[in-house]
Amino acid sequence: MGKVILESPVFNVEAALQAASFGIDRLELCANFPEGGETPSAGMLKFLKSEVDIPVFVMIRPRGGDFYYSQKELMVMKRDIETLGSLGADGFVFGVLDKNGCVNTDACDSLIRTASGKPCTFHRAFDASSDYFDALEKIIGCDFQRILTSGGKNSVTDGLDTIKALMEKAEDRISIMPGGGSKPEHVLELKRRGWLKEIHASCKIWNPSGNQFVNPELSFSDDPKSFTHHLEIDPDMVNQFLKVL
Repeated sequence: MGKVILESPVFNVEAALQAASFGIDRLELCANFPEGGETPSAGMLKFLKSEVDIPVFVMIRPRGGDFYYSQKELMVMKRDIETLGSLGADGFVFGVLDKNGCVNTDACDSLIRTASGKPCTFHRAFDASSDYFDALEKIIGCDFQRILTSGGKNSVTDGLDTIKALMEKAEDRISIMPGGGSKPEHVLELKRRGWLKEIHASCKIWNPSGNQFVNPELSFSDDPKSFTHHLEIDPDMVNQFLKVL
């Protein structure tokens, strides 16, 4: 079995550069951490492709909330794939469900065609689906390369049994990539089963901002830390993962 790939989501320039320098194998480039990730800017991707030499997969998600998209939203997603693909995105991360929580195969097929052969990950929309094993088969049929999942729970720890069952069911037909509170000990346990190819781990840390002034009468977020700290990458956590991969 080869080395397990370590992917990290990044939400700003500093975190992306840190991740590449600390030994992360692949970036999932996103915007809007509080919403769990949305489509990042074209400028961000273009800059990073000139600065890092590891693959950059781009989140394609036009808004937060559920994964039942209108036709207009799906058109936006297609345009984002076209634009970001032309700027060097190495792969795309998205997922579309219908109003009943089933995988929208028509929409996914259309988006994958727009990706023009670049690898696509079905993200944690999977965890919002109504039937994980039905979703698994539909996602394989759409020709995604991997599924990012916490096993339908809020964390990999809580969803670990489902992740194991998905890996056994999927075998080598698709990569099941655990993500959402991943820990180094999860790598050790899942590697023994023989199907773990990659893991998604934020390795995040909040570091103080260099900003010197905060208006006490103003707030842009429910989380006061968001204006006084920046979400970055913890090198110690990265090293803990690298030791077990």
